This record gives sequence, structure tokens and C-alpha cells, in this order.
Amino acid sequence: MDLEGNKRVFNRLGPNPNQQPDNRNQKVCFHWRAGNCNRFPCPFLHRELSAPPNGTPSSKRPYSFATDDQRPTAARRGGGSSFNTWGRGGGRGDGVNNNNISGSGVGVKKDKICKFWVQGSCSFGEKCRYLHSWCTGTCFAMLTQLEGHQKVVSGIALPVGSDKLYTGSRDETVRVWDCQSGQCAGVIKLGGEVGFMISEGPWMFVGLPNLVKAWNVQTSAELSLNGPVGQVYSLVVGNDLLFAGTQDGSILAWKYNVATNCFEPAASLQGHTSAVVTLVVGANRLYSGSMDKSIRVWNLENLQCVQTLTDHSDVVMSVLCWDQFLLSCSLDKTIKVWAATESGKLEVTYTHSEEHGLLNLCGMHDLESKPVLLCSCNDNTVRAYDLPSFVERGKIYAKQEIRSIHGGPNIFFTGDGTGEVKVWQWLADQSATVVPA
Repeated sequence: MDLEGNKRVFNRLGPNPNQQPDNRNQKVCFHWRAGNCNRFPCPFLHRELSAPPNGTPSSKRPYSFATDDQRPTAARRGGGSSFNTWGRGGGRGDGVNNNNISGSGVGVKKDKICKFWVQGSCSFGEKCRYLHSWCTGTCFAMLTQLEGHQKVVSGIALPVGSDKLYTGSRDETVRVWDCQSGQCAGVIKLGGEVGFMISEGPWMFVGLPNLVKAWNVQTSAELSLNGPVGQVYSLVVGNDLLFAGTQDGSILAWKYNVATNCFEPAASLQGHTSAVVTLVVGANRLYSGSMDKSIRVWNLENLQCVQTLTDHSDVVMSVLCWDQFLLSCSLDKTIKVWAATESGKLEVTYTHSEEHGLLNLCGMHDLESKPVLLCSCNDNTVRAYDLPSFVERGKIYAKQEIRSIHGGPNIFFTGDGTGEVKVWQWLADQSATVVPA
């Protein structure tokens, strides 16, 4: 299978491009590109047009990496600072622009999945110019696919020590999967769309409209946490508190009372003017990203907002803590890396740009304990990058946008808009062949 830009000769090459040009129309035959031209001689070319002269690069370069002089001041501090290591990958990890076409009658696999292959009806087989695989790269491969949800998968959780995987969806159900057989072990009907879900110890928390549902997977105890207004989009646990980001812009907090075996309201954090769609805890801080395009930083001790970050120009979809840095992504097509100054305030130290809006960030380690960042984009793909270099490791494709990514021990999970959940494994051998679906 041709996955990394290896060249493949087409069956219909037409005349030798090195010969003197004839009088045929200097256009590429549409039917030849589709693989079904039966005209001989054909008045159109049976080869691709030559590449631009002088090696002119494609105007559709997917990624740009800032030089030291282009980076913000915070990224150019001297003294061997770790700020200077961001984005020093020098380009894409594979060094190939799959959108380019050579002028010698040789095709290059396009960086796009074949829609006919997805439907099981592609007649070109290995000769197809589009990908016949759910991923590229050699660092991970798909293990299996879990089907059953009818709408977008909005939450995935794998409780520590459990042999069950839990997936929540906007089809108003949570499905329980047996990790050994891959079969659905149960369906929990909730009567409302799942906005998010997490696990903490034996507890599962599910965000619903105007409610957070909690149940203990060991004792089967079930609790309802009231108070949210609108859909609950995000959940996180920190400093013995459960936080929920809601549709009205509030962040509600509950504390578990062992004596009464229930979660009691502890606080309501106000400040965002629109829905809070992402939460993360790190360095004794709570970070919240919102549809109001801002990130708020909260002190976990007194629950006061200590800083508001407004560098994104669109909805902040996901925030992530890694090492001493905060990472955030937005529909403005950027990933921003934040670091604390001497005063303790966060500043942008590096900005990574994509061609499409970003939906979700998930950090994990590969089998060699190297940190990898998975970035879901709204072009139905997930990019995998080494940190901190942002060198691309591979790419995952889906039928619709991937809204949920969750890491497990040596595996990870993705859930897309069609309701499909895919299970992926990390590969130890970097030269291993990618396993197609």
C-alpha cells in the first residue's frame, strides 16, 4: 500500500513527455484521471501537467514553522531556555507534500482518504490515488472499531483498574464495552445528550442538560448533581473538587462528603460570558476555555480568577497541561503554547498554525515514553505531533469530525460524529506497516 508518498506509474501514460509536443489539447483528460478513458487517440493529455518551474513550492503547504525571529519575545529569551525548543522540527515529519504531482507521468498518493474505499466500492484498488487506510505514519495502528452509537461520541472514559470502556454520545446513551472481547456489554439510557464524561477513581461523571450524573462502578451507587443551567460541556477533578463547565458560562464545583455519601455544592465560578467547553487542572490552577474566546486561570485554593487570556480570536475548544506549559487550541486554526513569566503570568511562547479549526487536544506517551500531542481538526482528521518540536508523526482519518480522544495504557481511543469509536495501539517498531481497516 502506498502511504508515504512512494511513486506509482499509471497504466495510461500517453506519449512520452520528453518527445516534441504534438497538437493535442494541453489539458489533462478527465476520463483518464477517473481511470476509464477509452478514446484512442485521445485529444487530451494522459499524464499530469509538469510541476511549476524553478521548484516553486506548493501554495498549500499544510504547516508553517516560525523562525526564532518570527516568534514572540517570550520565545526568544536567551540562556538556553526551553522556550527555544518549540516548533524546531524543521517541517513535516515525513518531508513529503502529498498534494504535489510530478510531471513525469508518476502519481503521488493524495493526502485524502478515498470515499469509495470507505463505502467498500473503490474499483481502483492499489492504483487509487487516494488513501485506502484510516491512518498514515508508522507509530500507531487501528486495533478494532466499536459500533453502536447513533450520533457523535462526546465522551470516552476508561476507569483505572476496570476491564470496561465507557463511551457517551449525543444519542442520549452511555455504552459499556468489554475490553477483552470488544463487545458491547450494556447500554445506559440517560434521557439527555451526553456533553462530556470522565472517570475518577471508582466514580463515573456524565455531563447532561441541567445535570451531572455520577455513579460508582464498584458499588453501583448512583447520584444526580443538580445546579447546572443548560448543557454540561466539560468536567474535571482537582483539589478534591468536581468542576463542571456549563452552557450559561458558569463553572460549578462539588465536594464529596464521605459521611453522607453524596456530592455537596461547594462553589460557583463566574466570569465567562458564554459556554465553558473545556477544563483542565495543573500546577494548583484550574484552566477554563470558553466560547467567549477566552481562557480563565483560577486559583484552586481560593477559587479566584487570577488571569484572563484573550489571545485566541475564536472559540477555545480545548486546553491541556504539559510539563510546565499550558496548551490551547481554537477554531481560529491555532495551537498556542503558554508559559509563565517571572511574575507568574502566562504568555504565549509559541503558536502552531493549521489549515483548519481545531477541536480537541490529547497528550500521551508512545511506547518509548516520548510525549505525543494528538490534535483533532474539523477536516475529519487527527494530527499526531512530537513535543515540543511539532514534527508530524502520523495522521488519523474519520468519516466525520473526531470530537473525543482518550488515552489508555499503550492504546488510545477516538470517537467521531457518526458514532464510531476506534481503538488504536502504539507501535514499538517505527518501521512497522500501518494496518488498514
